[in-house]
Amino acid sequence: MTCEGCKGFFRRAMKRNARLRCPFRKGTCEITRKTRRQCQACRLRKCLESGMKKEMIMSDAAVEQRRALIKRKKREGVGPQPAGVRGLTEEQRRTISELMDAQMKTFDTTFSHFKNFRLPEMLSSGREVPESLQAPSGEEAAKWNQIREDLCSLKISLQLRGEDGSIWNYKPPADGRGKESFSLLPHMADMSTYMFKGIINFAKVISYFRDLPIEDQISLLKGAALELCLLRFNTVFNAETGTWECGRLSYCLEDPAGGFQQLLLDPVLKFHYMLKKLQLHKEEYVLMQAISLFSPDRPGVVQRSVVDQLQERFAITLKAYIECHRPQPAHRFLFLKIMALLTELRSINAQHTQQLLRIQDIHPFATPLMRELFSIADG
Repeated sequence: MTCEGCKGFFRRAMKRNARLRCPFRKGTCEITRKTRRQCQACRLRKCLESGMKKEMIMSDAAVEQRRALIKRKKREGVGPQPAGVRGLTEEQRRTISELMDAQMKTFDTTFSHFKNFRLPEMLSSGREVPESLQAPSGEEAAKWNQIREDLCSLKISLQLRGEDGSIWNYKPPADGRGKESFSLLPHMADMSTYMFKGIINFAKVISYFRDLPIEDQISLLKGAALELCLLRFNTVFNAETGTWECGRLSYCLEDPAGGFQQLLLDPVLKFHYMLKKLQLHKEEYVLMQAISLFSPDRPGVVQRSVVDQLQERFAITLKAYIECHRPQPAHRFLFLKIMALLTELRSINAQHTQQLLRIQDIHPFATPLMRELFSIADG
């Protein structure tokens, strides 16, 4: 390695084939960046001692050929990549390919396999919700009111398109008081369980995950299941209508206040709008899932350093993918925005796990798989 100045000096000296002599007749001049012009002979001696070779100098014809190639690439718009931009390594390409394969095998965006689910009582039969779900009185009233507030803060309407073309609609009650708050819970538990099963299968397809001890696999899945569920739901979210389009099922958020007040107040809805706005590629979504899954700080993880290295590998791969496939500088902050949303996702995970446990405490609705993932005791 040499600077362009010494490279040019060596090329000229070799081409002239001149006999250079040290004007100080010592031949031991100290050659530095400041003194290199004072003695050409000693400068040439240092070049040779550093390993520069005459036979490595390009011929005039080769230099012209190289210049012509650079000009042609500039005309074709190929040109050299900007500083800091590099291509994906072979290992990174294999990693993305494996993750994409796992995603395609375990997530069907048409939800064609989501069957035999429960529907809200008022939609499926027209009957009233059982009397057992009416608001209690006395000491349980305060707890009930808190749960009802959690459930009614975000109203969800449901539309089901039958195979014969028929359409069933369910809208939450306008007042949102009392027993109606729980009418959609069984159905949402079934949908969540369906999604969680796909996420577990997704993890099992990934070789990095299978190589971990079974205890760490369980800890990572328990910690990340809800986060991966939200990431997958975002891929079917229609930001224009505020609707999750899950095959024959459509879920729409009801905002009685109108406008985007709900968007500003509810972290989940805000998260979905912000993530959808980034218009991510499928590869970026699946790398986000991997970064979330391989989080070394999940409770119960033993091989934290191994998981930490894997998470770093996926993060570096995501950054490299963005640099290779996204126009710069328009997307120079995309990686940072994604990482910020993953941090927000961790916060949402903690909040909603607490809400789920509170609701489960007053009205058990979780399926066996949900109870396992969220460590809910039976009975």
